[in-house]
Amino acid sequence: MERVIKAAELGRAARNKSGLKNRQTLSRVVVAGEFPEAYSDILADELNVKEVIKGGSDELTGYEVKPQLKTVGPKYGKLVGAIRAPIGGAKGGSDFDPKGKSDNEIMRFCQSFMTELYRHIGQDVDVPAGDIGVGSREIGYLFGQYKRIKNAYEGGVLTGKDVCYGGSLARTEATGYGLIFFMREMLKAHGNSLEGKTVTISGSGNVAIYACQKAFAYGAKVVAMSDSNGCVYDENGIDLELIKQIKEVERGRISEYLKTHPHAQYIERTDEDSPVWKIKTDIALPCATQNELTLNSAKALVENGVIAVGEGANMPCTIEATNYLLEHGVLVAPAKAANAGGVATSAIEMSQNSMRFYYTFEEVEEKLDRIMVNIFNACKEASDTYGCCGNYVAGANIAAFRKLAKAMKAQGVV
Repeated sequence: MERVIKAAELGRAARNKSGLKNRQTLSRVVVAGEFPEAYSDILADELNVKEVIKGGSDELTGYEVKPQLKTVGPKYGKLVGAIRAPIGGAKGGSDFDPKGKSDNEIMRFCQSFMTELYRHIGQDVDVPAGDIGVGSREIGYLFGQYKRIKNAYEGGVLTGKDVCYGGSLARTEATGYGLIFFMREMLKAHGNSLEGKTVTISGSGNVAIYACQKAFAYGAKVVAMSDSNGCVYDENGIDLELIKQIKEVERGRISEYLKTHPHAQYIERTDEDSPVWKIKTDIALPCATQNELTLNSAKALVENGVIAVGEGANMPCTIEATNYLLEHGVLVAPAKAANAGGVATSAIEMSQNSMRFYYTFEEVEEKLDRIMVNIFNACKEASDTYGCCGNYVAGANIAAFRKLAKAMKAQGVV
């Protein structure tokens, strides 16, 4: 469904090229690339066209939507559609590499970046948040420069802020916690639970750390975590406080885990496939980066008896890996639904900024839990309704797209 996130523009452009007036109905639209057959009728209904065709050529409609599988921007539009939050979704960034840079160098870059960015954002315009390489420190530098330039406090202009100047409690934990809440509901729907399950997690940033913490709270045992160089495997269960010390305080490499726990095993990465996916596990949680879990990794997981995969990062499974997992009966919690906790809590943070009133940690966590339950239920309902029961990838795509398409039509875009 990432291929058709531009569906509203498709309809408008096809009309313009064909000379049709807005009140007229297009006979067909052509979407370049492949998508499940079940989506054709859904798209046709939502776009008010008689037929949606896969592939095709320019002569049929004069317009094609190009596949966008390598981007995360469309995914964010679908994600906010899934969470029913009063916010939009997009993605941006820079090509600045923070590795090896001092705090002052990172601060100066953030300030320079905001000196241009401030013209294009606002708490009622566009609201950036953190992601890979952008945490509380960077958000602070960006917010400080924005406030300096605007000479005003606009708390909702950035989310992921420190609580000392308007951030929300539980924002740091939100994506990881939300992932586990979704996994809990998905497993429950299939008569299972996290209790007693072995879990492997890629990454060792915010999402991975707090997914690990919440997984432990539900009785699972996390035995492996990773960074870009390799992974640590501790059959006794990962020492999460040590991981936090290494990654959040010392900003070191995960291999340093063995200095404190010499019984653990460090497996160095030698190719594009993280060694963390070769470890036998019940549940795999890719929480590092896009396209990290390849077809080879999916095959290794299936061979080792994995029962569920939860996407904590943005689109961490390649499409080939996702299809392979689904074909072999593995439950997949798709990123656009399962990692919505961060975006959901950003909306909660913005609400608190507007109210000038702040919730306790427990209140935010309770709201987040309720949001993730609702997201799962929406995915399940859509997958059941459209004949793909248990396929929550399709369920998330369908549920989110229907909401987005309905909103676009209601506002006169199509």
